[in-house]
Amino acid sequence: MKKFTCVEDIGDLRAAVAEAFEIKRDRFAYSELGRNRTLLMIFFNSSLRTRLSTQKAAMNLGMNVMVLDVNQGAWKLETERGVVMDGDKAEHLLEAIPVMASYCDLIGVRSFAQLKDKAEDYEERVIEQFIRYSGRPVFSMEAATRHPLQSFADLITIEEHKTTERPKIVMTWAPHPKALPQAVPNSFAEWINATDYEFVITHPEGYELDPKFVGRAKVEYDQRKAFEGADFIYAKNWSAYADPNYGKVISTDRDWTVDSEKMALTNNAYFMHCLPVRRNMIVTDEVIESERSLVIPEAANREISAEVVIKRLLESLK
Repeated sequence: MKKFTCVEDIGDLRAAVAEAFEIKRDRFAYSELGRNRTLLMIFFNSSLRTRLSTQKAAMNLGMNVMVLDVNQGAWKLETERGVVMDGDKAEHLLEAIPVMASYCDLIGVRSFAQLKDKAEDYEERVIEQFIRYSGRPVFSMEAATRHPLQSFADLITIEEHKTTERPKIVMTWAPHPKALPQAVPNSFAEWINATDYEFVITHPEGYELDPKFVGRAKVEYDQRKAFEGADFIYAKNWSAYADPNYGKVISTDRDWTVDSEKMALTNNAYFMHCLPVRRNMIVTDEVIESERSLVIPEAANREISAEVVIKRLLESLK
């Protein structure tokens, strides 16, 4: 594996999940694989779980780790070609990328959607430049349109807790005061569509995702109907995708908050969320603190998904 930005890069999902379970049994079994190798983690945006879990995964594999916060500990970087750099950005990504690559063996990049220009966001210009110009294996720590490390961890968590071979998975939109990217829901949909699970996406009208990510999922605008018989509820907010409202908040309807009354419609479903979560906007205290909440095990599995990915990238260097 030379790069990791989407579900296709991981290959056979059953093999990937089996490898994740193997690593979870012994996180240090491959500690010599990364010896004298260096991971550079580049953050254009803030992070908690991604930063800690990815660094821990690399350390499990014996790697050295360097972390660069672009907006706090480095020159501001210009990402567009052809601009006159007479503003506050002192260095261009086209020079910065090969320089950074000269200090490391693998590169992880975190760069969110700006939610101003759909075409620019969905072209993934930042991470694609790292893939093109670094000469190093590159993996996404969340990009404009996908968050594959999160989705892989979500899949691992579902596989650990499912009680039927083909569970019903429901991804539900929930209200949020700020405009959020579509990366997590896009990615979750992409990974679940790669399984044979029953899959339903529910959201208010106007919050339709890019059809290429919706895929085979059933779209249901009645949240309560969608919840009926569900085995897993995955809650997430996202801003509008369709023009002319791209990147905008068009509803904060609290009736979409996941609460105990809605969870009672399910097949005693587990609750999932990628975190951080706005309590009593996305989900009530009662639901997220219940015995059926998987948000902490799900977050813990971020270490495992990252370790599988980094291990495979290291193996490609041999």
